[in-house]
Amino acid sequence: MIELKKDMEKVILVGVSEQDGDDTERSLKELAELVKTAGAESVGQVIQKREMIHSGTYVGTGKLTEIKELIWETEADGIVCDDELSPAQIGNLEEALQVKILDRTLVILDIFAAHAMTREGKIQVELAQLKYRQSRLTGLGKSLSRLGGGIGTRGPGEKKLEMDRRLIKGRIAQLNRELKEVKRHRQIARERRQKNRIPVAAIVGYTNAGKSTLLNQLTGADVLSEDKLFATLDPTTRLLTLPGKQELLLTDTVGFIRKLPHHLIEAFKSTLEEAKYADLILHVVDVSSPEMDEQMYIVYQILQELEANDRPVITVFNKQDKIEGQEVILRDFRAEQIVKISARTGQGLEDLKEALSGILRRQKMAIEAVFPYAEAGKIQMIRKSGELLEEEYREEGIFVRAFVPAELYARVLPGGEEEKESGNGEA
Repeated sequence: MIELKKDMEKVILVGVSEQDGDDTERSLKELAELVKTAGAESVGQVIQKREMIHSGTYVGTGKLTEIKELIWETEADGIVCDDELSPAQIGNLEEALQVKILDRTLVILDIFAAHAMTREGKIQVELAQLKYRQSRLTGLGKSLSRLGGGIGTRGPGEKKLEMDRRLIKGRIAQLNRELKEVKRHRQIARERRQKNRIPVAAIVGYTNAGKSTLLNQLTGADVLSEDKLFATLDPTTRLLTLPGKQELLLTDTVGFIRKLPHHLIEAFKSTLEEAKYADLILHVVDVSSPEMDEQMYIVYQILQELEANDRPVITVFNKQDKIEGQEVILRDFRAEQIVKISARTGQGLEDLKEALSGILRRQKMAIEAVFPYAEAGKIQMIRKSGELLEEEYREEGIFVRAFVPAELYARVLPGGEEEKESGNGEA
């Protein structure tokens, strides 16, 4: 029996530090995780300190010699640069090093290509990949033919390596039409939810913060959750019943990351816009990460870019089980409330549900009234769209204490507009 084993590609990570005290080292550490998730192994790294990135070769000529020697020593298949490369930089680096040249954007695109499962996800990934390649056809001329695309050579760039601009442009136009149709269906679903008056909370956070695990724990969803970057890509929406029988839709979104490629933000805008149209934001933070504060800052930056930074925020400090016995200062001045939880063990989930109920309650108006039995149908409306706290059947009618959405308040009051509207309809 012959066992065929596929060798893992080996790459060297390359970064440029433009000023003292920047995050280049942390960024390269994260890049190593991205490369691992994409299916390759980082066998070395090179950081060059210089005032600005070299316009022709990303790093200076001296560092190029050092990288070339490291490639020979480690038998690496290529290098991965921590920033997005221009076509000229790709061409010059390939000519100088004679290996596969990748950048951070291409690695992320490879990961997304591997993890996209739904039709929408696959369209979005292919669109992002094609836009990336379209702007680099000049610089990728040789590499597309000879050295291949990204790690594992996945995605539309590898289906037909010799695609020219005209073919790419035509494919992009077709994908945009398909994505427009998908976006229309998403908008219809969103309008249906608004009509049913079920509030929506968008779960956002840095990749691998535990968003999918939290969704699974709260709603019993069966979403893939693994301890790696971008384990899940396609958004999932599930119904959660809160204390007081208030219903809430939870939508999991794609994880954020530093230097998130512009192509991806554009391609995934219809998915990421779930945060923009949500009633509140559930910001999940990994408290065990040394870069916790920076990751929170990056999440808020992307929310601002999506015009979703005006939503009320509950910050969920997740993975408390990983920092037991440690003193970690947890605060978020942008959040209305913070909750400490462990999605894996279930710790703090009841506190989170109470926090969600509290914020939704503040968006409603209190009502305490006795409804004539002839208007009992209004109580069903309160059950469906509000939060029914107390219901008591009395001789003069049904006593109700509840919270209802502001737009429903006038309609559900005893003798209010709802009764007049139905009377007019019958006439």
